[in-house]
Amino acid sequence: MRSSSRYPLTCRLSMTSSYELMQHSTASRPDWRLTFRLRKPKARELCKEGKNRRGVGPPRAQRNTRSEHQSTKDHPYRKHQETHSHGVVHGDRGPNTAAIPILGRTPLMGSSILALGVCNSCLKGRLDGFTRPKNWKWAIDVGALRTIYSETGKWEKEYGLETRKKVENWWRHRIKDNFTKINEVDTSKRKFYVLSMFPYPSGKLHMGHVRVYTISDAVARFQKMRGMQVINPMGWDAFGLPAENAAIEHGLQPDTWTKSNIQHMREQLDRVGLCFSWDREITTCSEDYYKWTQYLFVKMHEAGLVYQKEALVNWDPVDHTVLANEQVDENGCSWRSGAKVEQKYLKQWFLKTTVFAKAMLDALADLPAWYGVKSMQANWIGECTGCFFDCMLKLDKVETGEKIFAYAFNPEAIYGASHIEILPNHRLLQGSSSLKEALQEAFSAGKDCLTRVSAVNLFTRQELPVVISRKSEFEGYLDTKIGIPSTSSEDATLADKLGLSYIRVIEAINETEKIVNSGEFTGLTRQEAFLAITQEAQKKGVGGHLTSDKLRDWLISRQRYWGTPIPIIHCSSCGTVPVPYDDLPVVLPTLSAFTGKGTSALASVSEWINCKCPRCMGAAVRETDTMDTFVDSAWYYLRYTDPHNSERPFNKSLADFWMPVDLYIGGKEHAVMHLYYARFFNHFCNTQDMVKHREPFQKLLVQGLIKGQTYRLASSGRYLKRKEVDVSGPEPTHAETGEKLHITWEKMSKSKHNGVDPEEMVQQYGIDTTRLYLLFAAPPEQDILWDVKTDAIPGVRRWQSRLWSLTSKYIDARNSSTKPSPQLLNKKDVAEGRKIWEYRNLAVSEVTSYFSEDYMFNAAISQLMSLSNILSQSSARVVEHSSEFEDALASLCIMIAPMAPHLASELWKGMAHVQHKLCTQYNWDADVLLQPWPTVDPEYLRVPDTVAVSVLVNNKSYGTVSIPYNESQDLKTVQDLVLQSALGEAHLKGRIIKKVFLSPRTALINFLVE
Repeated sequence: MRSSSRYPLTCRLSMTSSYELMQHSTASRPDWRLTFRLRKPKARELCKEGKNRRGVGPPRAQRNTRSEHQSTKDHPYRKHQETHSHGVVHGDRGPNTAAIPILGRTPLMGSSILALGVCNSCLKGRLDGFTRPKNWKWAIDVGALRTIYSETGKWEKEYGLETRKKVENWWRHRIKDNFTKINEVDTSKRKFYVLSMFPYPSGKLHMGHVRVYTISDAVARFQKMRGMQVINPMGWDAFGLPAENAAIEHGLQPDTWTKSNIQHMREQLDRVGLCFSWDREITTCSEDYYKWTQYLFVKMHEAGLVYQKEALVNWDPVDHTVLANEQVDENGCSWRSGAKVEQKYLKQWFLKTTVFAKAMLDALADLPAWYGVKSMQANWIGECTGCFFDCMLKLDKVETGEKIFAYAFNPEAIYGASHIEILPNHRLLQGSSSLKEALQEAFSAGKDCLTRVSAVNLFTRQELPVVISRKSEFEGYLDTKIGIPSTSSEDATLADKLGLSYIRVIEAINETEKIVNSGEFTGLTRQEAFLAITQEAQKKGVGGHLTSDKLRDWLISRQRYWGTPIPIIHCSSCGTVPVPYDDLPVVLPTLSAFTGKGTSALASVSEWINCKCPRCMGAAVRETDTMDTFVDSAWYYLRYTDPHNSERPFNKSLADFWMPVDLYIGGKEHAVMHLYYARFFNHFCNTQDMVKHREPFQKLLVQGLIKGQTYRLASSGRYLKRKEVDVSGPEPTHAETGEKLHITWEKMSKSKHNGVDPEEMVQQYGIDTTRLYLLFAAPPEQDILWDVKTDAIPGVRRWQSRLWSLTSKYIDARNSSTKPSPQLLNKKDVAEGRKIWEYRNLAVSEVTSYFSEDYMFNAAISQLMSLSNILSQSSARVVEHSSEFEDALASLCIMIAPMAPHLASELWKGMAHVQHKLCTQYNWDADVLLQPWPTVDPEYLRVPDTVAVSVLVNNKSYGTVSIPYNESQDLKTVQDLVLQSALGEAHLKGRIIKKVFLSPRTALINFLVE
């Protein structure tokens, strides 16, 4: 169908009896859409004209009385032109109505309407029994195709939910594309590495996820706008117990369940408008990731940081399997079999994290931005004033090959040791040690028991008797310690009671304590000997690393299937042998069936477990334990720097460039364990010259929880769903029984029925509203008590509407026929512009600080709200002619962009396409997220010579007095200068001054007088 207009037109008839007309854009005109809808007449309208409900009326000849060619003057478009103010144009030509929804005054020309040919070919077809409609009504269906400026070139006056959704749908993928990949590192640009703790792929996002990722997304966008080279990576902490449970319950393979969940959560992240550096995505259950987890384990094994010993586990006596703590209920029973769980000793693998305890404690001094977390880390590590020494065990003077680590509180006096003391619950007595029988034979409850077992200190080569203590616990978390009578009266008493020999190794010489009878260390002061002995023990590899008595090594063994296989081979000839680097990864086999029963699922895969020893090539078996998932997450931040490297875990030069992480964001629950393990891994990599930085995270942002309101029955403690609660009365009650409820705020949980689905939130309020609410509701470190009815949601929505109206005001003013000219502003207008300039600079300064230093996003939003309020009060002349107004509005739009990118993008697009602009410093052709971050004008930063101090007398303002800037905060000076001024002479002379207040934040002094 051709049009006489210069705009090409097409028309088609849909199955719903509607015509859709698309006017395509030319180079100078954006796309817009017009829908032409044919409405069927109602039954009562048909009856009025003698028609039945099927629409069968008079003969065709009687109905076809309309002229084949309607004249221009009678065309409905003419009627529309004459009566458009009424919103709907109605003819009187019959019940069949063609309705043309038009958005306000569209650019459609009369010739284009005529070109529809509604009197000819388009309406000649048979429809609902009519060959051709007899009479027509034309209607303007206002808002039927309401859409957005970026799509149509038509600016909506109101920012309602419909417009909000269209804005977000339009911009969602476009702003995602703006977050470009970094293929090559540009060392000339400063970097910023923002990292949010990666999630376990449970299959569904919760509001806690959305909060932390919204923060990282906003920071990443802000830093990119500042010209930084930014990475904001995302990955999946994909090993773990829930996948095994799902496999047992649903008959799925854990990898199938996990991959499906990852795909779903990835789509969810996209739907809530979050942008990540997806080219750096990692998944810990992928072979190309856990190969390097195993590589680092082998490196630690080579460094002497890996060992195996017996430790207690939760044992299910029915299923004969080890249970995680999460699989034991509050009654101490197995989650699956219901059997009472037992404590059983099994051999477990450990990492010697205590080796780095002192270094990690000292390094906290280099982390000033770890607010609140430093003390938690320091308390976890404890005071590192002692060390462990390696000891080989003997029975009746015969070596057994078993080793223990014994703690010395005073290493400088180690040559004066008399015995080694262990607790009654020590693994040597309770486990499967070859010494168990001899130790139990000597044990008598409530007594200190000397045994036939002795221990050779591998540093001093002294052979010391092993004593079972009468105590049930030692200091800290120790179960083995070295008794040194020279430094402990308690140790001396025990040694004397049992008749144990020892020597004095500390003497006071010239009022200085020095070491004696200690070989090469004799003659040193205690402090000198402390350093020398611990350093020599470290050098010999027999201990000496300073640690606390409360810190334990890291037990990483898990008797689970879904985890990183521990790369160890057990050989009857060679003992435990690490898998060679070239044979990595040890791939997790696929199980034919997964029941969750038995000691290890991997032990049942004979073709996997049976292998050859890499040393002697004899028959051997693989280790069937897998690693704690905390191991996978202890180094993932390093892999992000070089995620596709197939030759090594990461390239040192890339890690050195990107590390340390500039901002690490996560929950309070990980402020100790995860951070401690991650720091341990990074310290180890630093000692191996794999990365130059000791500490992995420069700055931490530990955000609070999102809590929902819970309702519990006081009688049973059962959590109720919202629909079970009656809230009609003064206090909520159980809808069924009327029982009063215990109401609390708790972390959102499915089991507590207090969760909020992020996608439902986005569907109801929009992406940007959700983002702004999460950022505005509370400072990041505080908990959010979720209540959208009374909380910040209404305020956030009103603010967005105010921003939209403010931009609309600007667009209308600058699209007028009058060209803006600052010269047309009068003195009052200029003063108003100056005020806007000051508020704009204040906002830029404050918001920049909040984004880069304090991360107080709620305060940043408050500052931007204040700026928008100032702009909303501007006069029409200032809006039309002031460059300060335009600059402030543009800066406001840019500063909103990291937090509400969709709204800001649309606002910017509207501003960019006005006819007359005054500010040339912006790249108006580029999207808002590609604009540089606003800066404070140098003039604003210039320190003034004087300050105009407002003078109040009894809280009433009387004017200002000029005060030297350097003295404007000195109460005595300001008071004297005001009293000496003409204003003081007029209003304060002769009056009794009771008190004077000088505001520390504003230039204001208030005199309280009689």
